[in-house]
Amino acid sequence: MTCTEASMDALRQAGDELADATVAALFERGQVGTFNTLMRYVSTAGAPLPEGLPDVAREYLDATRVPPSWVDWSEMEKARLFFIDNNVHISTALSFASMPACYVVPHVAKLLSATHGLKYPSKRMAETGQFTVYLMQPDAFEAGSRFIPAAQKVRLLHASIRHHLKRENRWDTESLGVPICQEDMIGGQMFFSLLVLDSLHRLGIHMSQEGAEAYYYAWRVVGAMLGVDQDAVPKTLDEARRFLDLYMIRHMGPSEEGAHLTRQLIDLYEEVVPGTFFDPIVSALIRYLIGDTCADWLDVPHTPWDTAVKAVPHLLGVLETVEDRSPLGAWALDRLGHLTTVFELSSLTRGRVMHYAIPEQLKEDYGISRAVPRTRRWTPPAATVF
Repeated sequence: MTCTEASMDALRQAGDELADATVAALFERGQVGTFNTLMRYVSTAGAPLPEGLPDVAREYLDATRVPPSWVDWSEMEKARLFFIDNNVHISTALSFASMPACYVVPHVAKLLSATHGLKYPSKRMAETGQFTVYLMQPDAFEAGSRFIPAAQKVRLLHASIRHHLKRENRWDTESLGVPICQEDMIGGQMFFSLLVLDSLHRLGIHMSQEGAEAYYYAWRVVGAMLGVDQDAVPKTLDEARRFLDLYMIRHMGPSEEGAHLTRQLIDLYEEVVPGTFFDPIVSALIRYLIGDTCADWLDVPHTPWDTAVKAVPHLLGVLETVEDRSPLGAWALDRLGHLTTVFELSSLTRGRVMHYAIPEQLKEDYGISRAVPRTRRWTPPAATVF
């Protein structure tokens, strides 16, 4: 589908037919308990189907239990290696660029604020990080994996939000579109893929063209598993840039909800960072990654670190050089990245056991010698001129 205002208007009125029909059938029959049982089932990998599950639920599970037939597994392996090589940088981008980007879209911020289960940034961030790590496991699409049940659950959760907001007249569909519509799902896919790559580039991370394309491809697969219309999804990074630019021009702006959610996010990470001296770096990093205009809309405070944080790309460039030239340095930085990600996820869940934890011995368990070769360095697609 060509990315135009008219095509995106159509996407604003479309949800996820399969998941929406499943949820509607269960709730219209008064089977709230069955829905809760279904949600518990898809939270438990490899569990047998619950007794007495209605046909509509079984049909949903059967239809969503396998990845799309078009998946290129060599690309998925490249994406996994790219993630392993850059996991701490990707976590940083998700936390300080992708989530604030969601908040700078007023109707998305309004939805997050209006939905009780999504009000808490630590829960949202932990689930996003966990979901990404699940995706990048070598057995992500095999029987007993955690990724497929997680995708099934997210899809049902989105459908239940659409169902309740519309049924309870808590959402102005005419002016705001369907809650968690196809346009917003694709926009979210862009935030967690292209915007992450943009942020890594801004941080000075050395990425190959192959690695960047594979990471984006993996999120196309995620979108398919989450019920995104594949005819509407950008297939290349250049097409993704056009979609994201048009999406942001259509929707971005200031809102009370966006500023409130950003304040929650900043407070959360200031709690995670030990002591108080480095607290301002959280705001400075958000401002650096999303730009001053968006940061001002979200009431991100200016801090003395605003200038200092601009040196981060130079520091990371030195570390990347060490990683490239020294096997020992590469091992040490990979371990640091692993420990940082685990620390972040465990902090977000206040120390509870993490089901999405990155394996302790990535290279040993997976037999990895090195991630995608650092050739053909990636350059972000140019901004779209409308």
